[in-house]
Amino acid sequence: MALSIHTNYSSLITQTNLSKTNNALGTNQQRLGTGFRINSAADDAAGLQIATRLNAQSRGMDVAIRNTSDAVSLLQTAEGAFSEMTDIVQRMKDLSTQAANDTNSADDRLALSAEFNELGKELANIMTNTKYAGEALFDIAGTGGKFGTAGGMSFQIGASATETLALDVSADVGTLTAALGALNTQFAAAPAADQKLETQAGANGAITLAETALDEIGALRAQFGANINRLNHTANNLGNMKDNTDMAKGRIMDADFAKESASMSKNSMLLQSGISMLKQAGQMPGMVMSLLG
Repeated sequence: MALSIHTNYSSLITQTNLSKTNNALGTNQQRLGTGFRINSAADDAAGLQIATRLNAQSRGMDVAIRNTSDAVSLLQTAEGAFSEMTDIVQRMKDLSTQAANDTNSADDRLALSAEFNELGKELANIMTNTKYAGEALFDIAGTGGKFGTAGGMSFQIGASATETLALDVSADVGTLTAALGALNTQFAAAPAADQKLETQAGANGAITLAETALDEIGALRAQFGANINRLNHTANNLGNMKDNTDMAKGRIMDADFAKESASMSKNSMLLQSGISMLKQAGQMPGMVMSLLG
């Protein structure tokens, strides 16, 4: 290689390689500092795009899991109310059966009717005051509240707009309120004393009405229970999908610390070596002076 004052080829090559090594070392340090292999689109444009979609899906499923849990809580609240109503109507049927027996006197039937009426009031109270997050779930007209409104409810149970669960029991709620209203006139917006149990014939009729009401309550509880079970499975599946989506995103985004540490050590040594060689390359033009004596 010719000796020249103007162009120091060794120095130029060393500087170029030193710059590349310094950039690579900076990348290693950034990845080890953040824990991510991709810190900007320039690191891996396609990988960043894929990871962004995976992250959006994962976050959507995370929210959907919370939505599903909230939906289960709402349905459990409604089902719990109907569980208590089942016990009340069972008691009303017992009272009706007792009042239908002709061993009772008129005063006995009046006493049975008094409890029958109070239980009717409590049925209305449960239907009116059962709430979730401050919002009524039913009403005694059967056309209001979250479950009584026509069209029902829609639960968002996935990361995309199409992943929903529709539940419309408005017709069943309307049928139930009609059955409860027929069972006891205290179950009404304008309650009136019910006199069914004051006569044997009326008590016999109340037995059948109580059976009808129990059937309607049971049908609604069955729907709530079925949807609760479905939502529990939905939550389990969402959790499984989210775990695997997060793993897929991690394989793209996360830095391999073993690999990056080894690369940083290599680049650090190359940087030190390059600086040392650059110092020696800088002494080459000085050798020209020795030729001039």
